Amino acid sequence: MNTATPSSVPTDPSSEHVTVTPSILYFGTPVVLLSTENENGSFNLAPMSSAWALGHVIVLGLGAEGQTAHNLRSRRDLVVNLPGPAQWPAVERLAPLTGRTPVPAGKRGSFRFEPDKFAAAGLRPQPSALVRPPRVAECPMQLEARVARARPDSSGDFLIVEAQVLKVHADPRIVVPGSQHIDPAAWSPLIYNFRHYYGLGPELGHSFRSRTA
Repeated sequence: MNTATPSSVPTDPSSEHVTVTPSILYFGTPVVLLSTENENGSFNLAPMSSAWALGHVIVLGLGAEGQTAHNLRSRRDLVVNLPGPAQWPAVERLAPLTGRTPVPAGKRGSFRFEPDKFAAAGLRPQPSALVRPPRVAECPMQLEARVARARPDSSGDFLIVEAQVLKVHADPRIVVPGSQHIDPAAWSPLIYNFRHYYGLGPELGHSFRSRTA
């Protein structure tokens, strides 16, 4: 329902905007930690913030030179771990690290090689049920998944991965009791908002399709 009065509607909406050229377009996206398997059987853990869901398929956008992209091209198992706001310091400890050696040219000077990402972040690996890479024990949600398709983006700088979710693990405190539903009042994802970390604010409303209203 539109309650605006004619006097409150701007006659020229474009006059209230300015044209800008942001260096990045992370306009409020969830942070995930991806655990994948390295060639030697050890495991890599990497933060990223270009992830979204289509039903039970998770679409991921990864830097093409990184260890995670390298791993997923040949080893399809992964875990999409979703941290809550409390885990942001651990995410940031991972941010300047790479599991790739030698460090890719595009990361030299800003990143350093680290073979044990879990220890470096202060996070605990937890065995998965259906895939080889471990889950992150501290993350309230963990999605075991397998790559269905991976392809380069139009620029060649990124790898676009479509991963089928096989099993979902959730902290019982964020599940609606007696149901299969995540309680949006209890679950707050960690949000990457123009390279700053945020949690969610108070609820504003819900979709007509919500099953937890």
